[in-house]
Amino acid sequence: MGWAELFARVLGGESPVEIRAFDGSRTGPPGAEVCVEIRSPLALSHLAAAPGELGLARAYVTGAIEVHGDMYTALAAFPSIALEDVPPSLRRELLVKLAGYRLWWPVRPPAVEHRPRGLRRHSKRRDSEVISYHYDVSNRFYEWVLGPSMTYTCAVYPTATSTLEEAQFTKHDLVARKLGLREGMRLLDVGCGWGGMVMHAAEHYGVRALGVTLSRQQAQWAQKAIAERGLADLAEVRHLDYRDVTETGFDAISSIGLTEHVGLKQLPSYFSFLHDKLVPGGRLLNHCITRPDGSYGARPGKFIGRYVFPDGELEPVGTLVSAMNDNGFEVRHEENLREHYALTLAGWCANLEAHWDEAVAEAGLDRARVWRLYMAACRLGFERNVVQLHQVLGVRLDGTTAHYPLRPSW
Repeated sequence: MGWAELFARVLGGESPVEIRAFDGSRTGPPGAEVCVEIRSPLALSHLAAAPGELGLARAYVTGAIEVHGDMYTALAAFPSIALEDVPPSLRRELLVKLAGYRLWWPVRPPAVEHRPRGLRRHSKRRDSEVISYHYDVSNRFYEWVLGPSMTYTCAVYPTATSTLEEAQFTKHDLVARKLGLREGMRLLDVGCGWGGMVMHAAEHYGVRALGVTLSRQQAQWAQKAIAERGLADLAEVRHLDYRDVTETGFDAISSIGLTEHVGLKQLPSYFSFLHDKLVPGGRLLNHCITRPDGSYGARPGKFIGRYVFPDGELEPVGTLVSAMNDNGFEVRHEENLREHYALTLAGWCANLEAHWDEAVAEAGLDRARVWRLYMAACRLGFERNVVQLHQVLGVRLDGTTAHYPLRPSW
């Protein structure tokens, strides 16, 4: 049996994808829209050394596997992959076939793989390290992927044909309206990224906005953009852990894409801290990725955990609502935007492909391949309800009064 047939059996099931291997073997429909090329025995060595998605990711990132055609289409064609479930007879066959190659093809993880060590999970120092790993890649690289909005969170599409930029503007404006922003108010944006929400609130609502981020490169980019847009009298972004914000008395807080980095054990202190930063009647909009339920663990798969978001944790939306409710907030509104995140990721994938050569030159081939794989897989995850995106709006009561309209005003 050739390598192509063996690889197809490992993946399981019939697939509309063509598979070709270095030994000349092939399987699947010739001339298919997508072709997976097994370039060396190292591909299956990675699978044997790290069963499941991590081994496949390592094989792709190192170039032992190449995908010709659209990555999203390729991933959608295969069933869920878990080498642990491969029948023992097939695993033995794989190991026997690899036996003649292992000495010549030592398996090493790619250099871009990251495993935090020696620090307490979600300590300030370790959070700073893992955020820097993901976000301090290159502002120029993120410009190629995210587009002019430089917004790395789920957009809100007013129509299915809206552009990514229109959808990101709509998202920021939806957050602003849910928070009831008005001229003269003070906004704190925790985990502010490149300052998109901060600048939107200042420019379109006359709000004095402070954003904080653990990424030094994000803060530098944001401060420059704020100055160039003439918003320095209203907007500011600091390189700072949100837990080190000393100011209080904010009228509103936006948390867009931070909670995924907080962790279950820290949720009570996180929401309590934000509650205490608000004036009575102030609102919090918490926007984050969630699990659809509690039937599987909070930590991501090994590929996402090693290559994309080390220490990331996803909770069911009910856990977040309960944590908000138990730490001072009256929850007023909640909605799931998972289809919007699938559309957002499709836009980012298209941007990466359109600027592939520039992205590779800026961040390196290994990291660009990580992003191609990660974003296509996440798009599929949102479409298939493996993950969701929820916005939850809470109010710090003024005694028993919420200062909230009888019906939502947005």
